[in-house]
Amino acid sequence: MAELDIQISIENIGWPGEETLLVFCERVLGAAVVYLRDSEKQPFPKMPPEVSLVFTDDASIQDINAEWRGKDKATNVLSFPAFPVQPGKMPGPMLGDIIIARETVEREAQELEKSFDDHLTHLLIHGFLHLLGYDHMNNTEAEIMEGLETRILAQLGLSDPYEGQDLKMEP
Repeated sequence: MAELDIQISIENIGWPGEETLLVFCERVLGAAVVYLRDSEKQPFPKMPPEVSLVFTDDASIQDINAEWRGKDKATNVLSFPAFPVQPGKMPGPMLGDIIIARETVEREAQELEKSFDDHLTHLLIHGFLHLLGYDHMNNTEAEIMEGLETRILAQLGLSDPYEGQDLKMEP
């Protein structure tokens, strides 16, 4: 992929194979890069920046969430930027890590009546935006970030994940 250097680690059975995940993530994150670059004028380094994707399970993500965020529970996605970045500013050569828990993604997809792949697509984009400095700690930030997520998902042919919801993604 020309836009990103994607590194994948699969730490739990039940995920598709590495090649399948790489093709999936290149399509999803590539669409995010193209949208952000072309529509939002987000700059990217000339050399594709690296992003690390870790596909794990609930137990592992719960440990990470407890250690780094003080929340002793499983969550769907965690993002750890390599360097602080302001939204719309040039990121460095390493964007950071996105960690996703399979069981939580499966459970949420079923609850939302969405396919696993559609929900995973949303979570990848959500985590990727965090690496670029976006957040949702207050209503203004949440509106900006969720608007970007919705527009990127639309580029991929997916509907607004927030439509009809008052409650947004957990900070």
